[in-house]
Amino acid sequence: MEGNGIEHRTVRANGINIHLAEKGEGPIILFLHGFPEFWYSWRHQLHALASFGYRAVAPDLRGYGDSDAPADVNSYTYFHVVGDLIGVLDAIGADKVFLVGHDWGALMAWYLSLFRPDRVKALVNLSVAFPPIDAMNKPIDTFRAFYGDEYYICRFQGAIETELAEIGIDKVLKYTLTSLPAAPFYLSKGKALREQIDIPITLPSWLSEDELRCYVTQYEKTRFTRSLNYYRNLDFWELTTPWMGSKVEVPTKFIVGDLDLTYNTPGFRESMNFDVMKKHVPLLDDVVVMKGVGHFLQEEKPDEINQHIHDFFQKF
Repeated sequence: MEGNGIEHRTVRANGINIHLAEKGEGPIILFLHGFPEFWYSWRHQLHALASFGYRAVAPDLRGYGDSDAPADVNSYTYFHVVGDLIGVLDAIGADKVFLVGHDWGALMAWYLSLFRPDRVKALVNLSVAFPPIDAMNKPIDTFRAFYGDEYYICRFQGAIETELAEIGIDKVLKYTLTSLPAAPFYLSKGKALREQIDIPITLPSWLSEDELRCYVTQYEKTRFTRSLNYYRNLDFWELTTPWMGSKVEVPTKFIVGDLDLTYNTPGFRESMNFDVMKKHVPLLDDVVVMKGVGHFLQEEKPDEINQHIHDFFQKF
């Protein structure tokens, strides 16, 4: 899968096996993927940043791809994943790294930077803004109050896998990767995605049939349960209360597409305002809103994202 100099290996980190894809020599950039992805979503960045003189490393997060997938649903908290990432840095001999995250990978990048700023040189995060720690409100209760029970994150709390399996992994991935709305995303009970997939989908220019097949082949092996377990650990929020009021003290650039569902969900866009984010991320350098770009911006506009990453990290 995606050769051209990309090397693959497995390292032991935090008691589990983590698969890495990497390319290049030089300062290390660690790329963290989201859902429903795996290392492959960073394929364009691995090639480009290696050509710019970096060692680009993209792990499969626990529960994804060829990394181990612990069976216990409670094994997917922020602390487990950040522990994995520290183990990865130790295994590859990296004292400090440049960090890039997207979606769930962005959340984990925020928390790695919050918990262990000594291990992060600078951060470029995509799509998901830093969520200030609030001990008074549980995330799932908040989502239900604002968006209702059929909001996708609320639906992911239950056994939605059966509904997704009935639709088919290929159709679920094709829709999710290419057709998410520029609005809050809802999954009707008992018929998740059925209304959406009735409309034929033509693949966009940035995703070929072969590339989609790579995703489908991987998820046919792993299925969705372990990756959905990340959503099922959002209410372990209280474990982060020792950091309530803490700031992310890492130089940061934030990028989002104006067609991203996160940018178009009430309450989320406000958190992406430069002045609002800078209160919690004081070393924030810039917030970039890319026009005409959706959720998977590193795949939709790889050349632009590659240049943003390179230009920002060159400062350090």
